[in-house]
Amino acid sequence: MRVLMICLGNICRSPTAEAALRRAAHDAGRSDVVVESRGTAGWHEGKGADPRTVAHAKARGLDLSGHRARKLARADLVDFDVVYAMDEANLEDVRQLCRGDDGLLGKVSLFLGDRGVPDPWSGGPADFERVLDLCEGRALVLISGL
Repeated sequence: MRVLMICLGNICRSPTAEAALRRAAHDAGRSDVVVESRGTAGWHEGKGADPRTVAHAKARGLDLSGHRARKLARADLVDFDVVYAMDEANLEDVRQLCRGDDGLLGKVSLFLGDRGVPDPWSGGPADFERVLDLCEGRALVLISGL
């Protein structure tokens, strides 16, 4: 099972969700689950995760030190089994990239199911902690259904 997490710059939310689901998969003994992340924009391509994201994740035992931002490509939508967008705007960008391919569109949904993960980038420590809470909680739910 190949799972892809998507946010705007691939430096805050999607790497956090990636790490949270990867840990949940490991803890559940699911070595068949591969998790990666991408951004719909290429502004940070090749750069590490936001230092605040890295620090807050590290405090919870999630290692984002090796993360490098990557821009989403249509080929990614073909290669992955499930694609989770962090918010409605990114969901729409991913849908546009699907270009009407129902097979690809069927793989794409919001990570939280019914709402977006708030972007912590312009916020403070509490915003990064909230993203971690949401991602860790959702990862535990998702791993049981994969």
